[in-house]
Amino acid sequence: MVGKADERERERGRVAPRGSVAVGLLCTVVLAGVGFVAWELRGIAANRADGDPARGIYQQDPERADRTAAAVLDGIVREELEQPTDGRAFADGGSVNWRRTGWQPSDPLEARPAPAEPAIGALFSPGGDGDPDHHCSAVVVHSPGGDLIATAAHCVYGGGFRTNLAFAPGYRDGVAPFGVWVPTRIDVDPRWTRDQDPDHDIAFVRLRRPGYPGQRLEDVTGAQTMGFGTELPAPARVVGYPNISEQPLECRNTAVPAGPTQVRLDCADVPNGSSGGPVLTDRSTLIGVIGGRDGGGDDETSYSVRFGDGVRALYERSTKP
Repeated sequence: MVGKADERERERGRVAPRGSVAVGLLCTVVLAGVGFVAWELRGIAANRADGDPARGIYQQDPERADRTAAAVLDGIVREELEQPTDGRAFADGGSVNWRRTGWQPSDPLEARPAPAEPAIGALFSPGGDGDPDHHCSAVVVHSPGGDLIATAAHCVYGGGFRTNLAFAPGYRDGVAPFGVWVPTRIDVDPRWTRDQDPDHDIAFVRLRRPGYPGQRLEDVTGAQTMGFGTELPAPARVVGYPNISEQPLECRNTAVPAGPTQVRLDCADVPNGSSGGPVLTDRSTLIGVIGGRDGGGDDETSYSVRFGDGVRALYERSTKP
């Protein structure tokens, strides 16, 4: 996941030349690295905007959003459209109340490839911003406007609001079966914009689909229900899109409290790109998104902000004009 200590940055820094013969090579590598970092920084700056950090709100410029959608559809993703879905019919039999049906955790406790689901998708950020084409995950959540996704705040804000975001629900193998959607507005807690407080690592993003005026995301994909104040421990599953894979992974285990503000779910092999992916209980109730403590976790554990009154207030704000 994006927040897992940026492993690719550590990989870029691993240079271990031996002896004096390697000094020239080391200098060349260092100079090349400086140039690469400068290029990345320019790309990041070009795809960030200040918005209103004091309130944690960014209103996306429509033309910029349309250019992002065009960039995603220009060789990164193709649309092979499926019929709109109610979001309940999946390969594993649809909505399941795990508490009543003998739910079991994954065995072994490792993430495995899973069927794509209409209401869960990949977040794309085309352009030279240092990230892969799809860098995070997100989930459609029920809202009055039918246009809302939840993801991690660190997926949409870092040194400014990302301006090159696009969401492909149900994404798999280079195909966006329910279209490509772009932000109209991003909402995060001001405590995230101020100092990246991990207890506020959640964002809500309102979306539209370029070229389809009036179409509502939720009518196309279905949506998950926000679960505020869910009692823990609870049976849960985590879903996300690794940034080196073209299909989602999932893992099931019991979600437990990690202090008063965080949720913990122990499952191995939930990699970079999974940040923002949903933590679900009873199949369709969202109790977290991967993020929070340690940027979302490590190779064995995933974390999420716990959905209490603060997240409820942010959700309610995000649904208002």
